[in-house]
Amino acid sequence: MLSLAISTPGLIALTAVVTIAIIYLIILAVRLTQRPRNRLTPSDDLVDQARELKALGQLQEAVFLVRGETGMSHRAATRFVNRL
Repeated sequence: MLSLAISTPGLIALTAVVTIAIIYLIILAVRLTQRPRNRLTPSDDLVDQARELKALGQLQEAVFLVRGETGMSHRAATRFVNRL
């Protein structure tokens, strides 16, 4: 019969590896939540185009333009256009 027993040093090593992996994943998750999602700053030309679309009553088009150029989320782009 095959024995699946793990020796004490092997168990300690396995526990250490799992613990380090969990700590690394927690640190990674914290770093990802602290990073700004949108790093690109909208150009003056983009702001002018979005402002013009908003003045014409085409809010969704302005939001889609901002999203396409900057990679912002729909919510962030909507807030950006509403602030113009």
